[in-house]
Amino acid sequence: MKYIIAFFLIISLGCIVGGYLMELPYSEQLIGSGIVGLFFIVFPLFSWYRWKDRNVKDYLLTKENLDKMRQHKEDN
Repeated sequence: MKYIIAFFLIISLGCIVGGYLMELPYSEQLIGSGIVGLFFIVFPLFSWYRWKDRNVKDYLLTKENLDKMRQHKEDN
């Protein structure tokens, strides 16, 4: 999965840089497609890949987690 993310990242960055550096009639479309690729393909895939095996409840501010943080603070 990380190779797929890296592939799309390189393609998106290549479109953005190519749009800025080349004097083509469709340079703005290259830049735009690179941005769209980053925000609608690369970022969601990266977020899903990094969070797929984690429990979201461990990161929410619930009463139990607040009590754990207070206890940890008192121990230190």
